[in-house]
Amino acid sequence: MSKPNHPRALDETEAEAVLRNIRVSPRKLNIVAASIRNLPAGRAIAELTFSKKRIAQEVKKLVQSAVANAENNHQLDVDRLVVTTAEVGRGIVMRRFQARGRGKAARVEKWFSHIRIVVAERDIITKAEKRAAGRNRPAGAASPVIEGAQA
Repeated sequence: MSKPNHPRALDETEAEAVLRNIRVSPRKLNIVAASIRNLPAGRAIAELTFSKKRIAQEVKKLVQSAVANAENNHQLDVDRLVVTTAEVGRGIVMRRFQARGRGKAARVEKWFSHIRIVVAERDIITKAEKRAAGRNRPAGAASPVIEGAQA
């Protein structure tokens, strides 16, 4: 008995968009997906806009689609959306043959991929806010420095 191939169910604060059978290898697509994971949606779109990777424009459209799904289907606040998941999967593999010397042939594999992007509504905390929160730690609170480590 095989496991079901269903992704986990989405919360009411999440929306998704899926793009199937993209003509790029999963390894190359995963590099682009890794660059936008856990980023605010606006910043992820900006990263993809200026990326030099060919497939980044397709992924940008997909992020915009996920944001539109969140806004129109789930009434989520667009300014608070974060790319929580960017999953890349294998698609089909087209196999072609290229002529080689002495009457031989070499197999050329053309990979296809799938990508699933989930955006969720979260409180977006900037780096300045994180620094300020770290400074305002109450006296006697645990230090982020590991005890026993020497400076």
